[in-house]
Amino acid sequence: MIVRHEKYTPIPAGYTPTKRPIGEYMKYGFLNVDKPARPSSHEITAWTKKFLQADNAGHAGTLDPGVTGTLIICLNNAARLVKSQAEDGKEYICVIKMHGDTTLHDFEQACKKFIGRVFQKPPEVAGVKKRLRVRRIYELEILEFDAESNSSILRVKCEAGTYIRTLCEHIGLVLGCGAHMLELRRSATGKVTEFHNSVTMHDVLDAAWLYKEHGDESYLRAIINPLETLLISRKRIIMKDTAVNAITYGAKIMLPGILRFDDSIEVGEEIAIVSTKGECICIAYAQMTSHQLSTVIHGVAAKIKRCVMDRDVYPRKWGLGPHAVEKKKMKAAGTLDKHGRPNEKTPNEWKEKHPDLSKSDTIIKVSKAEVVGVDHVIMPTDMKVEVKTEVKQEKKKKKKKKKDKSAKATPEAAAEVATPAEGEKKKKKKKKKKRKLEDGEGKKAKKQKTQ
Repeated sequence: MIVRHEKYTPIPAGYTPTKRPIGEYMKYGFLNVDKPARPSSHEITAWTKKFLQADNAGHAGTLDPGVTGTLIICLNNAARLVKSQAEDGKEYICVIKMHGDTTLHDFEQACKKFIGRVFQKPPEVAGVKKRLRVRRIYELEILEFDAESNSSILRVKCEAGTYIRTLCEHIGLVLGCGAHMLELRRSATGKVTEFHNSVTMHDVLDAAWLYKEHGDESYLRAIINPLETLLISRKRIIMKDTAVNAITYGAKIMLPGILRFDDSIEVGEEIAIVSTKGECICIAYAQMTSHQLSTVIHGVAAKIKRCVMDRDVYPRKWGLGPHAVEKKKMKAAGTLDKHGRPNEKTPNEWKEKHPDLSKSDTIIKVSKAEVVGVDHVIMPTDMKVEVKTEVKQEKKKKKKKKKDKSAKATPEAAAEVATPAEGEKKKKKKKKKKRKLEDGEGKKAKKQKTQ
């Protein structure tokens, strides 16, 4: 990280994310629940809220009732991050069933057509408007393929809002035999995977019971994660302890309060504002680049998008500096209005030295950094070897069939050639016999007449 100021006044307030008291820990925490089949995502969230007696709870990314996998449930203040987490990319593992015979090569070519941007219309089951929309598929991997049952297991890494059920149906249309989805499991939501401290609903119920009946908070700490782990991928700005409370009351992130910041920050990028202890204060839009943050003396570094920390966690340290004292005197004299803004009586020197920064527009980066995808279907090495052997075996079988046909054709042809000659000989023999019989009968008749 780039250091802007080395010295600051530490304040004995706040906690490091992992060492918060259990009440604060649950207030700024989330669970990675392994959702079972049958219940809906809203039911899982409502049950979790009831078991843990939370004031608020929300889930990031809705799953259909029949789908299993990762469901991020944010508690209390962490629920303010639900929308930003729901927009992150997803990863699914599905079982697709084809309605006719297909080969692995044809299936691979059909899947390859759906890598990139695709048109989708939500299925009738979904509770969303049935309108055409564009979604992006970053990766497609064939984990298994069974030619006997005409089914396959796919791993799909895609943009939020992609319907895998619709994708399976479209693959079936390209194959020409039709297909449908048998099973679906979400393996990752953003950076949180199914291997990142995934818990079941039984774990949630047991942890709540253990804390309520015996006061043991170890199980709760084991299943709940600090909300800061959701913001690992975002770039950070570390603020001084004296500036934290002002930000929670809506102040802009000004350059004098910044201690350190990450490199390669761009204007309009969504970043995390963090305290010296690692607590997330808010999510903000950067208004300066990293180079500007290191060179400019005064100005607005970022503007708040969503505040996470509660007010008065840190003591109030704003309004005590020389500039603030002078401003209070001017308010009392009437040269500034009650909000501290310039009016008709304000001196021109003050207006030039202290421009109104609240009127400046907030720059927001609309085009997000695109995830680098893979332009081909990922296949295991052993499966590729099988494909080659299958092709070779098919070629060998075809050659054998041709040889067998040619071998069968030669005796048949010889027989066909031999049979007409033998038939003519038999016919000649029969004719000779007939002639002999006729000659014998004729001679007998002549003898009888002479007698």
